[in-house]
Amino acid sequence: MQKKGAITIKHVAAEAGVSFQTVSRVINDGPNVTPAMRERVMNAVNKLGYVPSLAARRLGGSRSYLILAFNDRRPTLDGWESRRGNDWVDQMLYGGMIKCAEHGYRMLFELVDSHSDELETQVQAAISALHPDGVILTPPHSDDPRITELLHRNGLIFARLGSRREGEGFAVYMDDEAAARAATKYLLDLGHTRIAYVEGHPEYAISGDRLRGFRGAIESRGLQIRPEYLQPGDFTYEAGQRAMAALAKLDQPPTAVLASSDEMALGVLHAAAPLGFSVPGELSIVSFDDTPTVRMSVPSLTAIRQPIAAMTSKAAELLIQAKIKGLEGNSRHLLPFDFIVRDSTAPPR
Repeated sequence: MQKKGAITIKHVAAEAGVSFQTVSRVINDGPNVTPAMRERVMNAVNKLGYVPSLAARRLGGSRSYLILAFNDRRPTLDGWESRRGNDWVDQMLYGGMIKCAEHGYRMLFELVDSHSDELETQVQAAISALHPDGVILTPPHSDDPRITELLHRNGLIFARLGSRREGEGFAVYMDDEAAARAATKYLLDLGHTRIAYVEGHPEYAISGDRLRGFRGAIESRGLQIRPEYLQPGDFTYEAGQRAMAALAKLDQPPTAVLASSDEMALGVLHAAAPLGFSVPGELSIVSFDDTPTVRMSVPSLTAIRQPIAAMTSKAAELLIQAKIKGLEGNSRHLLPFDFIVRDSTAPPR
C-alpha cells in the first residue's frame, strides 16, 4: 500500500477501477454519478485514507473551494506593526475560516490599500491568481464601487460586511445607527445630558450611521447637541486622547462620552485621569466593538458588541451555498448586536 501522505487521486482511481475524472466528480458531488459508483469510489477513498487536495477538487471544474476576504491594508498593518493587534481581523478570520472548513473550503485573506491608485489592480491581481468562488469585503471596501463593479465584471459573487447600502452582493450587517442610539439612550436614562461623541473615520459609511443614531437619541429627548461635544476621530487610540484633551478644556465638560471604537474609548479613558476626570465618577464612557482590551481595562468598559465573527460566518455560508446552487448573491441580512454594561458607566454626580 502507498504511504498515506503519498496517496493521490490516481491511486484512488486505480483502486476503484475508474478514471480519475470519475473520482473527481464523486469528490466534488458532480453530476452523472450513480449511487453504486459513488459507493465504489468512497470505499477506495476510505481504504486508502485519501484526503483530497484543492488541486484535485478543482478538477471538477465548477468550484475552486476558496473564499477570498479583502481588508484595508493601512489600518491592519498599523495594528500589527504597533503590536496592538487587530481583534476585528481576528474575529473576522475566526468566523469565516470555521464556516469555510465545515464545507471543505479554505478562506484566504488579502490586504489592499483603499488609498492607492492601484487599488483595482491589486484586487484584480488577487482574484486572477486565486480564482475564488466568492469574495468577502470588509469596510471601507464594502461600499467602494470600484471594487464591487470590478467583482461584478469578473462574474464573482461577493458579500459586503457592515454595509446596509443598496447594491449588488450579499449585505451582511448590524444596525449601527440603532446601536449608537441604544448606547446614547442608556446614558440618557442614567441621567446624563452632557454627552460627547467621538466620531469614526469619515471614509467608513458606518461612521455616518452611528452619528445619526447618536443625534437621534439626543434630539428625541428634546436636547440640543453642542457642536464642541462632537469630536473628530479615525478609530485610533490617539484620536481618543485628542478628543479627551479637547473636551477637558471646555467650560462645561461632558459627563459622558460615546466613542465609535474601542481604541478611541481607551484613548479617552487613559487621558481622563491625568486631566482630572475619574471614571465613572466624573465621566462615563461607552465604546463600540467590545474587543478583549476593553473587557480587561480598569475600569472595564461598557460597550456595543459587534457580531463580527457571526457576520463573516454568515457571509461565507451565503457565498458557498450560492456557488453550489448557481444563485446570484443579492440579499440583505441583519444580525443583532449586544450591549454589555460594565464598570465605566454610572449616573452623573
